[in-house]
Amino acid sequence: MGIQFELGDITVDVVLKDIKNVHLSVHPPEGRVRISAPKRMSLDTLRVFAISKLAWIQQQQAKLREQERETPRDYVDRESHYVWGKRYLLTVDERDAPPGIELQHHRMRLRVRPGTGEAKRQALVEAWYREQLKAAVPPLLAEWQPRLGVAVERWFVQRMKTRWGSCNHRARTIRLNTELAKKPAECLEYIVVHELVHLLEPTHNARFVALMDQCMPQWRFHREALNRLPVRQETWRY
Repeated sequence: MGIQFELGDITVDVVLKDIKNVHLSVHPPEGRVRISAPKRMSLDTLRVFAISKLAWIQQQQAKLREQERETPRDYVDRESHYVWGKRYLLTVDERDAPPGIELQHHRMRLRVRPGTGEAKRQALVEAWYREQLKAAVPPLLAEWQPRLGVAVERWFVQRMKTRWGSCNHRARTIRLNTELAKKPAECLEYIVVHELVHLLEPTHNARFVALMDQCMPQWRFHREALNRLPVRQETWRY
């Protein structure tokens, strides 16, 4: 069931479900606040919990609202696109040949058939980003799974509107946002490690933080770098 309560000018969405712990999250782009809590918990208890976290909530909201948004893309010549954190200028090459994308120096060459519209160009570019991510993930899993002593059953790459990655620790699966192919490679590594650590500790509690500190001491730096980078120009929902 879904409930809401107000903390001043902040609306808190509450979802009560069959879980053991309380989870507080702040979601882009405008910083909507959500609490997932066990069904047995009262609204008054959750209100007190949220008040105790108010400073943290406001800090996270401020970060999200300051985060730069990508300008909308039209998939035309000399438009900027990013691959693994590097900027490329798009060159659209219209010819009667199979479509494809190549990186040459500082250019992303998009080959399309004459008359290909914006929607099809966008689909081609997004599919290409997805393939870049799919190729980058296996070596990271091969390195980090044995180091952490975990193993995923399956992993997925997809567009995700509210997070960079997610983990289902019961099914032992992880999901990664295709947008990560635009960010520096170390950001992808941080997200992969983050989700793998969730196989050891499902929540973001002190044990999770200690595990991250142990296996990737610089993880906070990567998190902050990722949060400073531009995100898609869209209305994110959860």
